[in-house]
Amino acid sequence: MDMDIEHLAKLARLKLTDAEKELFSKQMGTVIKYIEKLSELDTKNVEPTAHVLGLNNVFRDDAVTKPLTVQDPINDSPAHSKGHYEVPKII
Repeated sequence: MDMDIEHLAKLARLKLTDAEKELFSKQMGTVIKYIEKLSELDTKNVEPTAHVLGLNNVFRDDAVTKPLTVQDPINDSPAHSKGHYEVPKII
């Protein structure tokens, strides 16, 4: 387990003290025991899901509309001049 901690620390570019390595090793052991405990559950009749609520995406029908011109968004901006957006001068 210590080699795993050292390898992970190297990948994360972390310098760990011996005390930190020992602590993280114990914590990783606890996580692995919990995962092993979960793997004991019988999930043969459980349908895979990405969300616990029965939500579905709501789609609208596509509708053909008049396309925007290049000038439309510029005209909708708060400040514009000569076909360009005007922004505050920042130096």
